[in-house]
Amino acid sequence: MDEEVESFDVFEDVNISDCEEDTRSELKFDEVIESDGERLKRERIAEALADGNSNLQTWQRLALEEHGLVNDDLRREIWPLLLEVDPTDSEKVPLLSDLINHCEYNQVVLDVNRSLKRFPPGIPYKQRLALQDQLTVLILRVIMKYPHLRYYQGYHDVAITFLLVVGETVSFRIMERLSTDHLHECMEATMEKTSYRLSYIYPLIQKVDKDLYKVMDGAMLGTIFALPWYLTWFGHSLKRYSDVVRLYDFFLASPPLMPIYAAASLVIHRREEVLETGCDMALIHCLLSIIPDDMDFEAVLRRASKLYVKYPPEKLESEVKIRVKREAERQKREERRVRSRLNKNKTVWRRVYGCIPDWLFLHYRNRYGLAFVAATVLFGLYAYFRAADDNNNLLHRYIQLFTDYRNQERQ
Repeated sequence: MDEEVESFDVFEDVNISDCEEDTRSELKFDEVIESDGERLKRERIAEALADGNSNLQTWQRLALEEHGLVNDDLRREIWPLLLEVDPTDSEKVPLLSDLINHCEYNQVVLDVNRSLKRFPPGIPYKQRLALQDQLTVLILRVIMKYPHLRYYQGYHDVAITFLLVVGETVSFRIMERLSTDHLHECMEATMEKTSYRLSYIYPLIQKVDKDLYKVMDGAMLGTIFALPWYLTWFGHSLKRYSDVVRLYDFFLASPPLMPIYAAASLVIHRREEVLETGCDMALIHCLLSIIPDDMDFEAVLRRASKLYVKYPPEKLESEVKIRVKREAERQKREERRVRSRLNKNKTVWRRVYGCIPDWLFLHYRNRYGLAFVAATVLFGLYAYFRAADDNNNLLHRYIQLFTDYRNQERQ
């Protein structure tokens, strides 16, 4: 594999059917004992907060470095600084009852109600209900303020993380900013641009590990396995809360497409498992869909940073366009193949049906068809009454023969 890549500089401007079952795993909020490295990092962040000269680049460096922002108390202060949002909210917050007529209300409530596993365990019932209502209002406030944005399933996974860490007021400001920036392509009327962005994964893998690329491309795996990763910043797919917020530290300090690079890095990190699985689409998809609890995300994020520097999005654009075009052509060939198979497997009736001339069918515009049906009905009636007459004559003959026989016996 090609690991010789230069260091990452994030400060340059760089410009994806309802399921009734919640497939997410329950988040683990276990307290983690602070390591020496985390303690030192926490002290550095505290110093930066006390230093009046700290700026955006300071917070970005701290969020990108190992251990991220360490704990939620520090995140509560620094996440708004990373996005440069106003932590105050002068806008009037609507009541939940005021939002029930919104076209997205029912879907949002459905998703929020299926998000119970994302709340801390042991939370009091009334507090949980209050958080669910806050989450619903938070989501609907954003899409009401920006009517061109469309809610997508998975958006609530992002919103709930910010709500839990920074509270209702700041989470609205953060979601407002992300929805018009990092996530805006995911919130369009179709998933066309989202699907296009996911296609960057394959050129990245091909440049780093050709054997891995050959297996995944040969299996026609596609990019569906990475869709929830991109849409939810991995929040939907991870079991440990500490992993979720660590990734959010990183993505908030990175260019908008960094989750795509993290997805490619994660696949490369698991190359041995994928290669052992073999060229089987279903098996590879199942493997990648479940992220192990002990995943070394610091290594994954380091590789993602290096990949972004060496292969920024603009350098991959031409390869992505070729791949998207090739995939579209392959899909058309597959559709033609399926149609051809269906034609070969037509039932006997459909084959006979195709051979019957149109004039035999009853249709109000087909005079020959109407004449044929009328003649058929008349012929049937004639045959019926003719048979009835013949039967009556035969019955009379039997009665006459029986009467003659009885008369002869009496004589």
